[in-house]
This record gives sequence, structure tokens and C-alpha cells, in this order.
Amino acid sequence: MSNASSSTLSQPARQRFLDLRKALLHLHRVLMEAERAAYEQVHGRVSGGALLQLVIHHEQFDWLHPISRLIVQMDERLDAEEPISSEDMQALFTDTRSLLTPSETGNAFERKYDEALQRDPTAVMAHGAVSQLLTATD
Repeated sequence: MSNASSSTLSQPARQRFLDLRKALLHLHRVLMEAERAAYEQVHGRVSGGALLQLVIHHEQFDWLHPISRLIVQMDERLDAEEPISSEDMQALFTDTRSLLTPSETGNAFERKYDEALQRDPTAVMAHGAVSQLLTATD
């Protein structure tokens, strides 16, 4: 086997990568809906189009951007002409583990993420699904 083919993902590893992406999308949606509910309590109901603008431009939703960027990185790797390598996958898994570390005293994302997990059981379940994929082995 050549070096190039040895670093290409096996089918189970590729499926794990796809499963992680799907779990991150679900986690992102759960967190966004929770933030939407908090926003609507103060400002009133918003439409889907208005929500998209809020997610992109409103400071209350800024903390969700790192998860969005991580998902975009995964999509870019999936759309690339070259197959995903095991090194790419490991780097994205490491980035995900690092990002999804809630902390009461950490950076802005870590604090907001910790708060979301404290108040929303659905977020805890979604976090658990991502964590399980991050610790699974091929």
C-alpha cells in the first residue's frame, strides 16, 4: 500500500466523519433554536428569514459562529476533489473536541455553551451524541 492510500479514510472512518457532521448539524440547530427562543422572549416572534439574518448579524447569535465554521470546514473537505485523509479527519475531530468544551470560566463560546447545556436537556443529548462519536474508534 502506498502512503497516499494508507492515509485515505476507510469506509467505516468516512461514515464516522459523516455521522459527526450530522450530529454537529443537529447540535447547531438545537443551540440555535434555544437562542431563538431566548431572543423571542425579549423581542417577539421572528420569521425564518429574519432568524437567518439574526444568526449572521446579531451579537446574541455570534457565539454560534465557531460551530458553523467547523461544519463549513467539514463540508469543504467533503466537496474537495481529493478524498479526506485520516489526518484531515483527526484534525477536524481534534478541533471539534477542543471547541465543544463547556466552561463557566472559559472564553465566550465556552461560557455560552456551558449555559446552554445547563438550561436545555435537548442540548445535553445532542452534545452527548457528538461526544460519543468523538470517542468511538474504528
